[in-house]
Amino acid sequence: MAIDSKHLPEDPKILQQMVLDLMAQLDREFSERGKIETLLRELLDAKRNRKSEQLSADQLALFAAAWQARQAATEASESNAGPDDEDDDAKPGVGQADRKKKTGRRSLPRHLKRERILHDLPDEEKHCDTCQQDLRPIGEESSERYEYIPAQLTVIEDVCKKYACACTVRTASKPPQPIEKGIAGASLLAQVIVSKLADHLPLHRQEKMFERHGVEISRKSMCGWMAQCADLLNPLYAAAKKVLFRSKVIGTDDTSVKVLDRKLPFARTGRIWPYYGDQEHPVILYAYTPTRERAGPEKFLAGYRGYLQADAYGGYDAFFKDPARGLIEVGCWAHSRRYFHKALESDQARRGPALLLIAQLYRIEKQGRLLAAEDRLQLRQRQACPILEKLHQYLLEIQREVLPKSPEGRAVRYTLKNWQALTRYLEDGSLDIDNHRTEHTIRGVAVGRGNWMFFGSDIGGRTAAVLRSFVASCQRVNVDPFAWFKDVLARIPSHSINRIVELLPHNWASAQA
Repeated sequence: MAIDSKHLPEDPKILQQMVLDLMAQLDREFSERGKIETLLRELLDAKRNRKSEQLSADQLALFAAAWQARQAATEASESNAGPDDEDDDAKPGVGQADRKKKTGRRSLPRHLKRERILHDLPDEEKHCDTCQQDLRPIGEESSERYEYIPAQLTVIEDVCKKYACACTVRTASKPPQPIEKGIAGASLLAQVIVSKLADHLPLHRQEKMFERHGVEISRKSMCGWMAQCADLLNPLYAAAKKVLFRSKVIGTDDTSVKVLDRKLPFARTGRIWPYYGDQEHPVILYAYTPTRERAGPEKFLAGYRGYLQADAYGGYDAFFKDPARGLIEVGCWAHSRRYFHKALESDQARRGPALLLIAQLYRIEKQGRLLAAEDRLQLRQRQACPILEKLHQYLLEIQREVLPKSPEGRAVRYTLKNWQALTRYLEDGSLDIDNHRTEHTIRGVAVGRGNWMFFGSDIGGRTAAVLRSFVASCQRVNVDPFAWFKDVLARIPSHSINRIVELLPHNWASAQA
């Protein structure tokens, strides 16, 4: 209702309605202002501060006291959570006193090529003027230092000899190359791929680096090389996907990337999806999709049956509701903890006890990290189940005390809504409490997009996804990505398709050993 301050109505009912409208408008504006302030605070924290959800021992002690007070107020007979339940990581000095810090300079790696330079005294200093005797050698002192030899480009000339007789001509054949009739050999292709997707160097920077070597290689040429290498490795990518699908559990997540589109005046947003295999199938694959629609992961995961650990992305809900898909949802406690941590500043009294109980869950996981799956499962059933029951009851109690759309309300709603998936890790000792390993694989993409900024097209996104898959898989099994790409790109043109699985990074590493 429009208000004219100079001509207010005299009817009390109209005035009453005007007051109600103003109150509703103020409530909406207050809610919107709260959302903007929360978003602004998160953005400033992300830009200024180190992103960490670790709580100090003092904070956990305060949360423990708040939990004790709440429990004592409700049920005095119930055993209270004490300071002994704190997360080991939060206790000052735990694990530090027993570990001696390594001091002094480390010895230089023995695998590096060494050059011995001998420094001797001049002949005139090998005689003692005091005793008039010649000095005799009694040993030597040695020290080592690093010296850097710049990389260099070499031109390899393949010469194929020709022979002839009266009836025929024969020419010797050269080994097949990754790019037929191309000027780039396997080692140069490996350098370009690893520099961009492991070291995050954009192609235009690599172009400048090659110029310093006196070689002109355009970024357009390098972009074409990467696309051709991705096409060459597509059969290996398909073989890796078969290995991935044999995993008991696959972790997945997604992150955004900018993609140029000539039809639009601005860069649109594409998505990169990592898929993380279990310990027996150490494969990491990436998939690119132009949008975040459900069709992308649905197409990639077609044919997989087992556990799928992810955040609460709504696109996955249809997978888990359909029994024919055979997918079982596993939640991520790191996501849940993140919601509570964001609400900590606005509601420490209620969020603190929840964070304390989650810290206790992680303390149990730390204890069982080195145990076998069966023993870890027994440890969880014995210690984690009671804590989860306390946390569930606590969240149900405070759900009535918080506003649904507030940061603390969203934290409670997320956890209770996904409670079954969050407690799924209690069913199998081989399941993880969170999806941290998969989230860590996104870091390489996040750091990279801060350097190369965008993909030139959807084809470029798919190329990067295929090549990044093998970079990440190599890093997972401690294989040098450059050595792997150099060897595999040289061998795969003539390698039997029936033995293509031998070239996967974890199998390649075993063969090299």
